Amino acid sequence: MIQVHYLTFNPYQENTYILFDETQECVIIDPGCYNASEQNALSDFVTSNGLKPVLLLNTHCHIDHVLGNKFVFDNYGLKPYFHKEEQFILDAIPGYAPSMGMHYELSPTVERYLEDNEVISFGSSSVACIFTPGHSPGSLSFYSKDDQFVIGGDVLFYQSVGRTDLPGGSFQVLKNSIEERLFPLGDEVKVYPGHGPATSIGFERLHNPFL
Repeated sequence: MIQVHYLTFNPYQENTYILFDETQECVIIDPGCYNASEQNALSDFVTSNGLKPVLLLNTHCHIDHVLGNKFVFDNYGLKPYFHKEEQFILDAIPGYAPSMGMHYELSPTVERYLEDNEVISFGSSSVACIFTPGHSPGSLSFYSKDDQFVIGGDVLFYQSVGRTDLPGGSFQVLKNSIEERLFPLGDEVKVYPGHGPATSIGFERLHNPFL
């Protein structure tokens, strides 16, 4: 059984997820840790729970979701996995970070690009990649069928959806991703978003004003 833990980091209140199972192997998703105290919070959780980080995944590569990529690489030797359509999003960060008043430590280069429907294994568990563009052109959601949850990045929020006015964004594409790729997962599936509280497919199907 996969356990899901999250820590909320940086000025954008981004949710960083740590997935782990009984083997103690863990996956770090979207490390947004920005300063020393946030970096310590991430490493303290890993250490105190006896976890072994084996994978670094990015749902997408906006700055708030990759601020801790270098920290994870420096401490655990992990390079990120993400969809190829996010490469130009990642490459653009050094050009705009100063104008946002953000200090950005360059992310390590990609370990490997992920594909739609690819299955990623760790410990005795696995998650499937679901291509869910719209907020960002290469957004991926990570789905556990066995444990009935999806890590959705900035695609679907509690009573909201991701913004679509950034490069590569499209509201219609986002809406299609949610309705055609996430809703069919089933109403009981828990949604862990990139910002804000967790929700469920069923709740958002009935109550999300943007869909």
